[in-house]
Amino acid sequence: MDTLFSGFSINDLFLKNRIVMSPMCQYSAREGMPNEWHKVHYASRAIGGAGLITIEMTAVSPEGRSTDKDLGLWSDKHIPKFEEIISLCKKNGAKVSVQISHAGRKAQNINIPISPSAIKFEGEMYNQPRELEIDDIKKIIDSYTQTAKRAVLAGADCIEIHGAHGYLIHQFHSRLTNKRNDKYGVIPWKFGTEVIQSVKNVIPKSMPLIMRISAIEYAVGGYDIEYVLKICEHYRNAGISIFSISSGGEGPFPTDYPGHHVPFSRVIKGNLRVPTIVAGVINSPDLADSIIRNNDADLIAIGRGMLRNPYWALDAAEILNQHIEVPDQYKRAFN
Repeated sequence: MDTLFSGFSINDLFLKNRIVMSPMCQYSAREGMPNEWHKVHYASRAIGGAGLITIEMTAVSPEGRSTDKDLGLWSDKHIPKFEEIISLCKKNGAKVSVQISHAGRKAQNINIPISPSAIKFEGEMYNQPRELEIDDIKKIIDSYTQTAKRAVLAGADCIEIHGAHGYLIHQFHSRLTNKRNDKYGVIPWKFGTEVIQSVKNVIPKSMPLIMRISAIEYAVGGYDIEYVLKICEHYRNAGISIFSISSGGEGPFPTDYPGHHVPFSRVIKGNLRVPTIVAGVINSPDLADSIIRNNDADLIAIGRGMLRNPYWALDAAEILNQHIEVPDQYKRAFN
């Protein structure tokens, strides 16, 4: 029986445990560039025992940021700073994924954002978007592709494509935000599929490709789990190896409770026969371990718990009486 501290393998990727640092925006970049804050932030969680570090939402273009303090990897000048962070994490025992994204209509830092259809996101901080032309779509797909290439050059072990939380890929596969009459509207998964296929062409064949997905939308007329299963089937067939399960993005979130995404993970994992990562207020090591033992997910993404405690994984091993390699400098605290 697998546990939270079992190893996990897919293709050529091996993780020492099932604990993933969830991608959590730090809103601390300038011109998309990582800095000392990011270096300490990510390296400390690697030292703290996480198996996989997911670098926060990283924009594929300047206009693809949700705010002007988001990370970006839209030019080669960003590569060395990402490489420093990734190298430091890997030296301390973690593997690293980079989450690549375009905010679409939720970009707050430009006057005229873009979207599949010219439908504004609610809120004073959001502007009226323009509808994307076909040429625009092709350029954006290429920006995902070039960003993925840069992440590989920076040393990433895998790539996560952000297809959740109301950002651009989500906007295409949601009927609330995609009212197009062309092929990108009639086939709502077409844009996401083309992004996946293009990225797959430039990353190593053995590198897993992850997609974060919103399992349901908390909005009137929003999609349900049955709809997203169909979307995910197309994404899996295009080359997604692992789905990271979240929810929401087009409406107000309901009150969170521990493990609220686990039922969605169980459905997607069981129906599509793919590994899943699940997030959602999983702060308790016992809960995280039980999700793995019950085969409801393959990996557990720790968000707020890891913001509070960089050494969440080390503490979880103590609580669960599991062996974990502790840095020599800290061993006297674990005897």
